[in-house]
Amino acid sequence: MKQKSEQQIRTSKLLTYVLLGLISVLGLVCLYYGSTSAPGLRRSDDESSGFDGSDPVLGTFGRNRDFDDLFEDQELNPEVPKSIPICDMRYSELIPCLDRNLIYQLKLKPNLSLMEHYERHCPPPERRYNCLVPPPKGYKIPVRWPASRDEVWKANIPHTHLAEEKSDQHWMVVNGEKINFPGGGTHFHDGADKYILALARMLKFPSDKLNNGGNVRNVLDVGCGVASFGAYLLSHDIIAMSLAPNDVHENQIQFALERGIPSTLGVLGTKRLPYPSRSFELAHCSRCRIDWLQRDGILLLELDRLLRPGGYFVYSSPEAYAHDPENRRIWNAMYDLLKSMCWKIVSKKDQTVIWAKPISNSCYLKRVPGSRPPLCSSDDDPDVTWNVLMKACISPYSAKMHHEKGTGLVPWPARLTAPPPRLEEVGVTTEEFHEDIGIWQVRVVDYWKQMKTVAQKNTFRNVMDMNSNLGGFAAALKDKDVWVMNVAPVRMSARLKIIYDRGLIGTVHDWCESFSTYPRTYDLLHAWKVFSEIEERGCSFEDLLIEMDRMLRPEGFVIIRDKSSIINYIRKFITALKWDGWLSEVEPRIDALSSSEERVLIAKKKLWDEEVAAI
Repeated sequence: MKQKSEQQIRTSKLLTYVLLGLISVLGLVCLYYGSTSAPGLRRSDDESSGFDGSDPVLGTFGRNRDFDDLFEDQELNPEVPKSIPICDMRYSELIPCLDRNLIYQLKLKPNLSLMEHYERHCPPPERRYNCLVPPPKGYKIPVRWPASRDEVWKANIPHTHLAEEKSDQHWMVVNGEKINFPGGGTHFHDGADKYILALARMLKFPSDKLNNGGNVRNVLDVGCGVASFGAYLLSHDIIAMSLAPNDVHENQIQFALERGIPSTLGVLGTKRLPYPSRSFELAHCSRCRIDWLQRDGILLLELDRLLRPGGYFVYSSPEAYAHDPENRRIWNAMYDLLKSMCWKIVSKKDQTVIWAKPISNSCYLKRVPGSRPPLCSSDDDPDVTWNVLMKACISPYSAKMHHEKGTGLVPWPARLTAPPPRLEEVGVTTEEFHEDIGIWQVRVVDYWKQMKTVAQKNTFRNVMDMNSNLGGFAAALKDKDVWVMNVAPVRMSARLKIIYDRGLIGTVHDWCESFSTYPRTYDLLHAWKVFSEIEERGCSFEDLLIEMDRMLRPEGFVIIRDKSSIINYIRKFITALKWDGWLSEVEPRIDALSSSEERVLIAKKKLWDEEVAAI
């Protein structure tokens, strides 16, 4: 009996050790997956968060709902949280679809030589961040435009490495609590204003104005740095889409947006840029460090797709002027490639060369059969851009454009309200276009009347229209000192060409995913029927609300115009999102663009930090 008892004790101990080992292994597995899925995110207690047992970091809210049957009483509707957890401070600059940690966690293998790691890779639904991105410690309301062109609060973007690295090029200077921007660049140390004047003189434009009497309006600045070139173009009635990747100088675009300069994160990698064909009168590269010769010149061919007939490519780089063997080799190869693309040098001086794209297909038709690069096939749509691979071919003009030999656009600012020639391509009549202009003028006046007690003259600078349609909202803001990022949802992407033809800028985007911008970069978000669209596609309202909060500056505003049932539901989240700094809700007048049940909700985001949010 004693021997049996000892055997039972040993067996019992062994089982205990095995169980403890299994528990330890399970604990380590949970810790591993918790850290790789969302490292550093702080969880709130279920009771205080109001999530009723759902995971406040990686868990999801209810997805499939009948909005007309939602409970009005929040206590009877557990899907609506009383609060939303705050992300860890390490995520104060989170850009979910450009988070390279995610690439490593998902074990993706992007081609580094093709810059694929700088392209969008969005987290799957189960790995999305269901938390609010906090501002950095000491965050202040941004310096207001136009003063912000030249200075920002250091606390808002506490990164000074770029100032140190580019100190000899006058990009930026740390000055106490602020960072100043003298307007310099790698190839324009004496300032962007003098550089712009020099370009106008090279092109022999009237009165030395780069806008050429309003015929140069839209510019693409590739590898833009902190966007000082685009900043100084604004006084010339030119608007630039300043583009740079989230690379080793990862905060360049963050500085640009903090300054109030139109800009966005993007890269010439493997996919087309999210802009229609023939969108820009001028493309600019000042020491942008791009290998234009790679893959049969595919990146230059992407610029060719984006330039209008007769559009210019301004190239300031050692290859344009240096005489060492390597730079001469690159220059000769670029010259041959661009000549085969029918581009011509119109001016070359000092460090800069300017090419012009042909105005018709005539040169293409005269090329020897089999010439490289080839013309794109007739079934290739140059305006389809979302997640579309670039192609090493020339996008020829349509027969109509070839015959007309030009854009058919009137100069700026008349082109803002003149019906663009491409209207017929999107099935819109001239009468409908003019009606759209009138409707949005009335709508915007109504919005500003509602906000007049809380919005000062310089409250808004960076504005986003999340469903831009024909650009009527942005056009109605022409007399206000703002710029608008016009976003065309993927299903309406064809209409973005009208935005650009009107002298505005924008991008294509899928609102079931995160937008490619830093947190706290927009003062006003306008969402007309955006939630209706993602409802039809089965995407999450809550993910979009959290994404809007990420993009919105503290003390910024949202204007949501949608169905009554949707507005009713969104309003339940206002307190949890901390958008209850000010609130207005109205039933707008009915017009030709609205449904009879549309309502407008305007809310103001509070300024908060992690400590305040925890109270």
